[in-house]
Amino acid sequence: MKRGAKRILTVTGVLSIGLAVAAVWFLAQAMPIGTGYVAKYLCTSTFLSKREPQVVFVEDIKPVNPLARMVAWDIDTVSQSVTATAFKVFRSKAIFRQGCGCTLLAGATEAALRDQRFFRPDAGYHPPPPSAALPWPEGEGEAVDPAGLGVNPEILEKALDDAFAEPETNTLRQTRAVAVVYEGQLIAERYAPGFGPDMPLLGWSMSKSFTNALVGVLVHQGRLALGDPAPVAEWQSASDPRRKITLDQLMRMSSGLAFEEIYKPLADATDMLYGSDDFAAFAAGLPLATEPDEQWDYSSGTANIIARIVRHEAEKEVVDYYRFINESLFSRIGMASAIMESDPSGTFVGSSYTVATIRDWARFGLLYLQDGVWDSRRVLPEGWVTYTTTPTPKAPKGQYGALFWLNAGAPNNPGNRLWPHAPLDAYAAQGFQEQKVIVIPSKKLVLVRFGATAPRTAWDTDAFIANVVRALPG
Repeated sequence: MKRGAKRILTVTGVLSIGLAVAAVWFLAQAMPIGTGYVAKYLCTSTFLSKREPQVVFVEDIKPVNPLARMVAWDIDTVSQSVTATAFKVFRSKAIFRQGCGCTLLAGATEAALRDQRFFRPDAGYHPPPPSAALPWPEGEGEAVDPAGLGVNPEILEKALDDAFAEPETNTLRQTRAVAVVYEGQLIAERYAPGFGPDMPLLGWSMSKSFTNALVGVLVHQGRLALGDPAPVAEWQSASDPRRKITLDQLMRMSSGLAFEEIYKPLADATDMLYGSDDFAAFAAGLPLATEPDEQWDYSSGTANIIARIVRHEAEKEVVDYYRFINESLFSRIGMASAIMESDPSGTFVGSSYTVATIRDWARFGLLYLQDGVWDSRRVLPEGWVTYTTTPTPKAPKGQYGALFWLNAGAPNNPGNRLWPHAPLDAYAAQGFQEQKVIVIPSKKLVLVRFGATAPRTAWDTDAFIANVVRALPG
């Protein structure tokens, strides 16, 4: 063989080995995300939502997680856990615990998690289910006749038809549930086959808005102040530039922390959710990318730092700090189904893992529509909703307040906004796959929409709002 041919074969061989090593390395980084997502999502869907796992895997997981096609899973109904494996090498496990839902084992043992006591397994402080004999929201009575409130029932019915329609066969919306609240009353709700009013569903990033409410409760109690430097242990060195970050800057996602809200291997969001045992510590350990208040960057890491602040403040009074979450928020507004799942360290995942029924998500929206007041009692401090819905200065389209999305529009061009055909005062808790709790004060309206919309462009929130508003009087 000629020397040139040998050189080519040698180079080709080296390149092939290099590519193989790179592929193995990439799989080592990627597959824990694939197995972790499958284990955690199936655990929540199986033990909290009581859904059929195979249907969940096909309809909810595979369309958004390409790695799932290489993952096998097993559900243990005795230990109430889900194990997901890939190539007999990569393995993730999530466990269910009564009172705090499902947690992915990452850097923690199952025995250690089952020994945690930040919650009460008997859920004895959780609110009792509302009575079916009472009208919503005090109870779980049927939706009222919209015509009695001046709402056009035919137009409203058509809006719900459109919400569940599938105009494109290749880009499915997969709407699972819709609820409409007008003037404080439930006037319409609809569910896809297999779903119903008693089924708790995962809200993903709508959890951030629950975190907003818990901070609001602590501010109302005088235990936290928005303008104070955030009480984060990792930042307390006198020379640490992060020490000056305030709680308000965390709430508005203007902290300057270098957190990447990207869902792929080697990105912060996935490393935190599927590889970390302490989500807040992961995010708090990141450096500054910019000065605080210099830039707005959507960040699940920020929400989890806030969650740990809430936890630490609550634990000053109660060891099982989930008592604070339930008694100060969920019990106050009748959210009997709500669960905030935790990370392995025991901190509720303020960014992503809240589960509740559609009617309870609607109760949460109604709390904000009523300016933080429930049954004539103030749950959130006076002015809290105004603070929450004031646009963050650096959000270019006025699209973000304090852990809620806004429709305020660009400062000098309000027409440039999230939902151009919706009122300017509309705001929302929003989650992955187009989960929504939309509050529109000027219309006395709360809208809830849940789905498993993999291509997010398949769902049109602007059209949904406009379709419902057309049914309202005036």
